[in-house]
Amino acid sequence: MTEPTERPQRLRVVVADDQAAVREPLAAVLGLSEDIDVVASAADGSQVLAAVAAGPVDVVLMDLRMPVMDGIEATRRLGEEHPDVAVVVLTTFADDDSILGALSAGARGYLTKNAGRQDIIRAIRAAAAGQSVLDREVQNRLLASVRTKAPMVGQALPEDLTPREREVLALIGQGLPNRGIAEKLFISEATVKTHINNLFAKAAIRDRADAVRRAIEAGLT
Repeated sequence: MTEPTERPQRLRVVVADDQAAVREPLAAVLGLSEDIDVVASAADGSQVLAAVAAGPVDVVLMDLRMPVMDGIEATRRLGEEHPDVAVVVLTTFADDDSILGALSAGARGYLTKNAGRQDIIRAIRAAAAGQSVLDREVQNRLLASVRTKAPMVGQALPEDLTPREREVLALIGQGLPNRGIAEKLFISEATVKTHINNLFAKAAIRDRADAVRRAIEAGLT
């Protein structure tokens, strides 16, 4: 007798955008995914907090410029009140203040609204798994900003980082996503994720933005 196939765990997602013309179609499209349930939508940050409090919620897909409470403040509040809920920013804005503000507030992912459906779904899945996803434009802006502001070049990394972990950190510093790192090193994305998890733990790196900063400070890029 054939064993029944186990269904994937479905991720509970809140979609936040002040424009209904964006929010509603996005929620409908995401709901077609086999592992995503859009459990609520929100037009501002206060509605996000209310939806998460009513929970349970795994990921919030967060716009930044919203009335009442903006996405950065809502992300910060979620980090304080609901630290297990991941935030992926989806916004029109890719300026330094928006990117650094959102990542500093605790967002795990940052995409612009040029991102396709599959890119958004991948970012949601990655954030739910504790990983960080930044699109290429955001990576490049972040890299340029950190290079300008990095105060200490040559700062030491932990001695127990392996050569491969240092390679991965250097490539993160160059702005490569996990897929690009895998292609560059001829390894799988799963192996890249393992190296990232290990180096983040060893070097006390908080997120992708912090990893870029550390790579620059260590003189790896």
